[in-house]
Amino acid sequence: MSIFVDETTTVVIQGISPTSQGLFHGLRNKAYGTKVVGGTNPKRGGEVIEGIPVYSSMAEAVKDTGATASFISVPPRGAADAIIEAAEAGIAFIVCITEGIPAQDEALAYNRLVREYPGTRLLGPNCPGIISPGKCNIGITSGDIALAGGPVGIVSRSGTLTYQALHELSQQGIGQTTCVGIGGDPVPGTNFIDCLAAFEADPETKAVMMIGEIGGSEEERAAAFIADSMTKPVAAYVAGVTAPPGRKMGHAGAIISGSQGTAQAKMEALSAAGVFVTKNPTECGEKMVAIVRGLG
Repeated sequence: MSIFVDETTTVVIQGISPTSQGLFHGLRNKAYGTKVVGGTNPKRGGEVIEGIPVYSSMAEAVKDTGATASFISVPPRGAADAIIEAAEAGIAFIVCITEGIPAQDEALAYNRLVREYPGTRLLGPNCPGIISPGKCNIGITSGDIALAGGPVGIVSRSGTLTYQALHELSQQGIGQTTCVGIGGDPVPGTNFIDCLAAFEADPETKAVMMIGEIGGSEEERAAAFIADSMTKPVAAYVAGVTAPPGRKMGHAGAIISGSQGTAQAKMEALSAAGVFVTKNPTECGEKMVAIVRGLG
């Protein structure tokens, strides 16, 4: 199986135009086999762009297509409103790749989702998206590096390392059920625990590869969840061992403050929870290959 998205998922691209990144990546998703059924742009309603019908609003798009997911690639100033517009239209799964959204806007949008739209899941913002190999790809991950057939689930805060994790496994003939790039912004819509719980419940996922990074305490929370609730083996890598305190590294959330958020502290917490903690992404991939082959 897969988590969050599958071959039945239907997608609307929010912020589509002839020159938009949403169109570029949306067409790649469509070519992969994802059911892209429409796009939205208030100024282009009624047009058809590259075979994709355009609607003036998400409400119109959902009414006409019955879409279940949205792919948001709009400028930072409009991204939070786009998230809420999708939720108001009844979208169940929102992927927002937009980078640079003000943290206050992220927090306000997230809190509204929790309070008013509990049936809607947000992935991101500032994430690479999600791919269930052979079934559905929403976002900017290349389908060429993914391999269908399971049995590994991947969850990562780092976009680049999401791609490497897929590549490391695929090169060894180890398929993936779903790969989720949750992003590293301070207010993520979906976190490690959400994904770990979904992988634990998925009968086809036999093991999980987890990629963390410095900043915040999500990895420590994930470690506690793994210790209490996971029966499947987990291999992990935490980026940023040599990162200097007080300096942001990549994502807005990747910053060490005092003794909080260090790679070492996260690695120790994960190791204490029974996770196979590795020193680099390649070693993490090798460990996961060994785990899967050991499962028979």
